[in-house]
Amino acid sequence: MSTFTSQIYRIFVPKFIRKKILAKELRKSILEYYSGTPGEPSEEIEVVLDYLRSNPIAVFPYPFQNKYNADEIEVLEDKTRDLRYVMLDGKKLYFKKRWSNKRIRHSFNELTREQDPQSPHRYLNKDFKLAEGDVLVDIGVAEGNFALEAVEKASRLILFETDKEWIEALNATFEPWKNKVLIVNKFVSDVTNATNTTLDDFFPAGETISFLKIDVDGAESRLLKGCARILGEQKPLKLAVCTYHKQNDESEFDSLLKQNGFATSHSDGYMLFYYDKKMKAPYLRRGLIRAVKR
Repeated sequence: MSTFTSQIYRIFVPKFIRKKILAKELRKSILEYYSGTPGEPSEEIEVVLDYLRSNPIAVFPYPFQNKYNADEIEVLEDKTRDLRYVMLDGKKLYFKKRWSNKRIRHSFNELTREQDPQSPHRYLNKDFKLAEGDVLVDIGVAEGNFALEAVEKASRLILFETDKEWIEALNATFEPWKNKVLIVNKFVSDVTNATNTTLDDFFPAGETISFLKIDVDGAESRLLKGCARILGEQKPLKLAVCTYHKQNDESEFDSLLKQNGFATSHSDGYMLFYYDKKMKAPYLRRGLIRAVKR
């Protein structure tokens, strides 16, 4: 496509149609790539290909996602706070003030879908879970669904979130447990300044943390650089760190964690994170690494 044609295409073809066209092209590329790869795909990959042969491309290319229906989610209103919420395991999960009921339903539907037992994005499984009394550090907490499910089991929770609109909602969500929950409005990175902190600087040497959940939209590598001391010295320690945002995150994080004495495993299945504009073959990415040092 010439530059001129590309400009006309962008002007006259609505964005949502362009997205559909690109998604169809990517789906075709994925199927062609694996059909042209020598040898038979693994059973795990074949499950994904079988889904794509008869379905549109999806971040979670598995039938489990189809059982979720946002229209069935009940959104409730807290008039004293002027905030809306959804019930999660009998607890109130609040959302941004400006969000509509429709957007809240969609968001909560995505949260529950990504933590489905069959999801490649699920943080915990039967062999990797929070223990009673764990100190949980949740980085990239957003709505706070993971921390809310853990709040009664953990002895202390430190929640990092940079979006100020989420801070208001998080304060409402965790108000019943405010004595053991600290909400920090900072980026967690490899530098410390007015808006950023490293984990090594935030937690003094000798302070115990026992579970790190890391989901920071592609900034995971910088975060891990900023907690070299904790990774090297802290034990016992568990990490659930997302690996789907960038092409090489899984291999790089796995190597780093093993060098620091962790036993690692990845979540089951694959994700198709087609929001990454740099996405390329082999296309399929593991959702996260679960790491344990005893």
